[in-house]
Amino acid sequence: MSLEMTISFPGGKRVDAQVGDVVVKTDQSKQGGGDGSAPEPYMHFLASIGTCAGIYVLGFCQSRNIPSEGIEIRQHMHWDPATRKLAHIELDIHVPESFPAKYHAALVRAADQCAVKKTLIDPPSFDVRTVVDQHTTAEAAASF
Repeated sequence: MSLEMTISFPGGKRVDAQVGDVVVKTDQSKQGGGDGSAPEPYMHFLASIGTCAGIYVLGFCQSRNIPSEGIEIRQHMHWDPATRKLAHIELDIHVPESFPAKYHAALVRAADQCAVKKTLIDPPSFDVRTVVDQHTTAEAAASF
């Protein structure tokens, strides 16, 4: 199975990713030279961890008709000061007092099913290359 995204450059420091009819917009902060009109790509990456865990927590609640109101996940990120790389992530699932205690551990197991987390634990290989698109090159040359 494969999936293709098209990455485009709509102007300024914006870089968008399109998958089917969905466009994920990114921009750099004003401090980074952008307009701050959308999250930076790294913020999307970080948010994908918590929101992925969240969809599994939400699914767990919905499958048992447990209200999800009042539940939130607080994600804490810690960077290694020497390497400035992300070193540790904590996901705390906050539930209201009315949430059934017998499901506390099950919520953690549900969040652990997150596909983003699983991908980070067992990362894919990458190939990055330049591909010359003859059609685009011919159009660009014709416009000069």
